[in-house]
This record gives sequence, C-alpha cells and structure tokens, in this order.
Amino acid sequence: MAHKKGAGSTRNGRDSQPKRLGVKLYGGQYAISGNIIVRQHGTHFHAGENVRVGRDDTLYSVADGIVHFNTVRGLKVVHVLPLTITK
Repeated sequence: MAHKKGAGSTRNGRDSQPKRLGVKLYGGQYAISGNIIVRQHGTHFHAGENVRVGRDDTLYSVADGIVHFNTVRGLKVVHVLPLTITK
C-alpha cells in the first residue's frame, strides 16, 4: 500500500456527530413529569427540587410545574416548582 495519498486528496473529512446538548426547557416554561430540562456532559447544572439526574447527567423533571433556574453558593441549580391552585 502507498504511504502517500494520490494528488489532490485531503487528510480531513472526519467529524463526530453533533450531540445536541444544552437547555431544552427554559425558566418560566411548563414541564410535565419526565420532560428533559438540560442535556449536558458533566454537572454544569445541578438538580434541585423535583428534578433528577440521569445516567448521562441529563436533568429531567419528576413532577409537573414551572422550570426555575437559580444560583446557590456558586452552583447553577434547576428546580421544577409545582403550580399552586388558589381558591
């Protein structure tokens, strides 16, 4: 086999597929149980009230409610606050 490629060929042309990471539901949006809120590698965002962490660090809702982001001691925390019905 040749160690040099033919004239005009390139060494490029390889790339990985996009991972589609990021925030999927923003603050103030309504989430139902099971909705993915953030897809991430590592723990950029941390789970708060009514939010759980998946095996791949995905944050998802375990209750129906409104998504809320805040910072606690320097950590970005995601909560799902249930709707309160007043009469």
